[in-house]
Amino acid sequence: MTEKTHATARICILPRLHGVGGPVSFRARLSAGLAAQGVTLVDNPRDPALDAILMIGGTSRIGDLLAARRNGVRIVQRLNGMNWIHRKRYTGWKHFLKSEWNNRLLALIRGRIADHIVYQSQFARTWWQTVHGSTRASHEVIYNGVDLNAFTPQGPGERPADFIRLLLVEAHLGGGNEPGLENALALAGLLARRVPQPVELMVVGEVPSGLRASMHVPTGVRVNWAGVVPRDQIPQVDRSAHLLFSADLNAACPNSVIEALACGLPVVSFATGALPELLADGAGQVAPYGSNYWKLEPPVVEPLADAALEVLRHQEDYRAAARKRAEEYFGLDLMTEKYLKALVG
Repeated sequence: MTEKTHATARICILPRLHGVGGPVSFRARLSAGLAAQGVTLVDNPRDPALDAILMIGGTSRIGDLLAARRNGVRIVQRLNGMNWIHRKRYTGWKHFLKSEWNNRLLALIRGRIADHIVYQSQFARTWWQTVHGSTRASHEVIYNGVDLNAFTPQGPGERPADFIRLLLVEAHLGGGNEPGLENALALAGLLARRVPQPVELMVVGEVPSGLRASMHVPTGVRVNWAGVVPRDQIPQVDRSAHLLFSADLNAACPNSVIEALACGLPVVSFATGALPELLADGAGQVAPYGSNYWKLEPPVVEPLADAALEVLRHQEDYRAAARKRAEEYFGLDLMTEKYLKALVG
């Protein structure tokens, strides 16, 4: 695409998002990246001079999308995975209905409206194509990206010398995501029995008080309930840890993972979702789940602890590989360039 096309492109990103979480962070980063390229971002999907609409998942504004298509506006849909935990674990009937409705919207837009689909990972593409089949829309994989100048190994935040800090970063723990916290505590407990230093589990994100009170903390583990941390402080948090545990099962491309890698923080996880492809080239370790994770059966945590110990024993090698992996695949400039091409050619 030419520089002139960059400067004249008008793009609408839907939906407008607020709060915390991966989609909110992605929208903020991509908006900044597009603006730096001279792209004009507009809020009105019926803008007569609009070139393209990017949907972060789905939207209920189907009428606006259809009107835009009739006017020749290119419709691009960015897809994560699908809502599925509500089908395996009771999360309340309101959450169940909302999740099912969102899945239907996502599938409708993917199958009937979108001109182009961006999947966040190879895993996400395979999942959608397995469940819903192929579509007339063209498609590609674009990994999420981070500002490699902000998320860097250099800067405030140091690993403690007298204890091991295991980091867990999730926007929300609750509403069906409780197993992630349970698995993190189990991992911390096994590590505490196998390393000479004390182990701290630092939990970043929103955790209901009732859930915190119900959690069993293993012997030798202390929990640092850090709560919701401002986005610009996440690099400092990442630099202060020895290891990140990515708890989300069947995740498409967690921002917490690529942010950690950019800061040189190695990651361990179960071998589900996109984690095996994200943590290639020695950027971390994945371990077999040991049971059926699609049914949310309890995992076998010992292999995960073995993986974590391997990373702890070779910290500097893994930290260098993590940063290299981020530089090659997860930079914000690379992500912005690919989305620009997907949106306006």
